[in-house]
Amino acid sequence: MDRIRASVWVDRIGRVAPGVPALLRYQPRDLPDDLIAGLSVAAVALPVGVAYAQLAGFDPVIGLYSSMLPLLAYALFGTSRQLVVGPDAATCALIAASVAPLAGADPALYLSLSAALALVAGLICIAASFLRLGALADFLSNPILVGFLNGIALHIILGQIGKLFGLTLSAPGIIPRGLEFVGKLGSTHLPTLAVGAATVAVLVLVPRWWSRLPTALIAIVAAASAVALFGLDAQGVAVVGSVPAGLPALRLPVIPLELIDEVLGAAAAIALISFTSTMLTARSFAAKNHYDIDVDREFTALGAANISSALSQGFAISGADSRTAMSDAVGGRTQVTGIVSAAAIALVLLVFTQPLSYVPIAALGAVLIKASLSLIDVPALKRFWLLDKKEFGLSLVATLGVVWVGAIDAILICVALALLRFVKSTARPRVELLGLLRGNAGFHATDFDPAVRTTPGLVLWRFNSALVFFNANYFKREAVKAMNMEGPDLKWFVIDFLPLGRLDLTGLDAVQAVREELHRRGAELVIAGRGGEIVRELDRLGLPRDLLGDRYFPTLRQALRAYRTEVMTGGAVEDRLP
Repeated sequence: MDRIRASVWVDRIGRVAPGVPALLRYQPRDLPDDLIAGLSVAAVALPVGVAYAQLAGFDPVIGLYSSMLPLLAYALFGTSRQLVVGPDAATCALIAASVAPLAGADPALYLSLSAALALVAGLICIAASFLRLGALADFLSNPILVGFLNGIALHIILGQIGKLFGLTLSAPGIIPRGLEFVGKLGSTHLPTLAVGAATVAVLVLVPRWWSRLPTALIAIVAAASAVALFGLDAQGVAVVGSVPAGLPALRLPVIPLELIDEVLGAAAAIALISFTSTMLTARSFAAKNHYDIDVDREFTALGAANISSALSQGFAISGADSRTAMSDAVGGRTQVTGIVSAAAIALVLLVFTQPLSYVPIAALGAVLIKASLSLIDVPALKRFWLLDKKEFGLSLVATLGVVWVGAIDAILICVALALLRFVKSTARPRVELLGLLRGNAGFHATDFDPAVRTTPGLVLWRFNSALVFFNANYFKREAVKAMNMEGPDLKWFVIDFLPLGRLDLTGLDAVQAVREELHRRGAELVIAGRGGEIVRELDRLGLPRDLLGDRYFPTLRQALRAYRTEVMTGGAVEDRLP
């Protein structure tokens, strides 16, 4: 009985925190693989966390703070076995773009606002989970998201390339900064360039020989060792400097009331982009390993991870594709991988902070440039070009949005593009004239094959969308166009109602208007598909059965058979009313 009660309580907890039952039922045989994977993830997360902290404008240690508690939170609330969360290039670029104008030159306010941004983004994610808005993961189409990330990659590269050459670049915007970089090339600091170039070489060459090694860690250790051995910091090579030892104190960030609107808007943008990109990673690895994830619970998990980052003085985080790939490649089986990684990072903060002080800024810039290059998806652009030029154009517009107006404002452009794409697809859906194709079952669009045959006097017509207020006029125009194509011989106009999953009042008026136009032409409106459902609903509302159509049939084939029997051969057939 006690076991049954315990199991019931575990299942109840699992509805909120799916990771808890998984941890309580953890199989010891998975521990060796998870242990190795966790250490491997930590080896990647350490240099990347330091580099991303620099990208977002923080001291290096803040990147490590953001790489611990979020992993524990996701292990408790997440539904993906492989996903690793932590600092992410796109998220860090958004943080810098949104917080820098608000904080000015005040580093304490900058840190506080960034933590507040993570807290609010986390709360937005949890609220979205309660509202079951996990479908937002599909809101930004793949072409738009690819274009946005391509723009972010360009933004990061031009933001970091000056550090490889020992240059200070201050021009706003991608193009002005590129021009500034070219103009200052003559002032390149050669020792810094040597360190940056050597780091790039390690990042490029090591994976060709040993793909499973933590390349970023090897590059950072090599660069820091060179600085310490040859005293390169004394020659003007910029380094990270002193890193405080110990774990972060937990505290609640404070949001200045006068900045609450700006923080809320930026947090909503970060929550949308972070969740969308996180789901791309989580779904990819779930499909690869043959299990499912719960997108609404993933909203909660991402929210809890961001809140835990904020409480530990960190910044907003996201799903980390490179660290997730590392975990999967070395055999990570469960979210214990993330727990092991968090413990390893905590150990470094407690014992090994001194070596971090020798890490050169140029090496971190090289790591960031390498990471940002992985965001550029040229194969996807080629695929968009081959399959759909319009989707390719959408992707380029999203990239240009980041280039011209910046990362935060570009999110508004991406959302506007997504809305326009959705409205266009539903307001102007595909309309088809149907017929039969010899040797093929079912009905086919006449533009599918020139051999598709129609029946004289009969129009079989399909409107591939719900019929609502914003496409009702288009429905009427396309229906009249189909009537005109058939000409004065038109007898029956059959609408396939199966795709019309929803019909609002404006749509109802549109159908009635089409029926009236047909009557003026001496033809009948016939409804095929959902016939019984429509008639039952009309009866329930006390409306006449002929409100929408003159005849109802369960299928297009039965409507065609009835037309051939009654109209073409003069036989009688009863209406297919339920």
